[in-house]
Amino acid sequence: MTSPSIQERLAPQLTCFGCGPANERGLRLRSFPGDDRVTAEFTPWPEHDNGLGYLNGGIISALLDCHSAAAVMHEADVRGIAPLPGADLAYVTAGLDVRFLRPAPLAEPVSLLAVVSSASEAQMTVDVQLRWDGKPRAAATALWKRWRPRT
Repeated sequence: MTSPSIQERLAPQLTCFGCGPANERGLRLRSFPGDDRVTAEFTPWPEHDNGLGYLNGGIISALLDCHSAAAVMHEADVRGIAPLPGADLAYVTAGLDVRFLRPAPLAEPVSLLAVVSSASEAQMTVDVQLRWDGKPRAAATALWKRWRPRT
């Protein structure tokens, strides 16, 4: 049996399309902590075709966003930063600057790599890549802000 992913351990009821363990029809990305990074592997489905036989850019963006979320959830957990009252998560995506570098395959697994480049109670920044065949296929900088629910 494999160990639980960050998502399964820290947000088992999350229904996010990209990484929610509780979304049976979602991508169900599973991310795992390493020494100074968070990694994942994802196998695209035929339905993720961009119309040209490669992985769709919207799916790539969702994977980058959700994998950076796992890095943020892990970092917040390590730092003891819990969600504020009324918030389901400690942080939410405030920005995602995606760059598509090369086509990504549709029929083979891709890997994801995320590194938290700055972290504070107020916000975190994550550098994240989707890789295949030893090369980055897409990269993003994700900005996450503390979720402060408004009443």
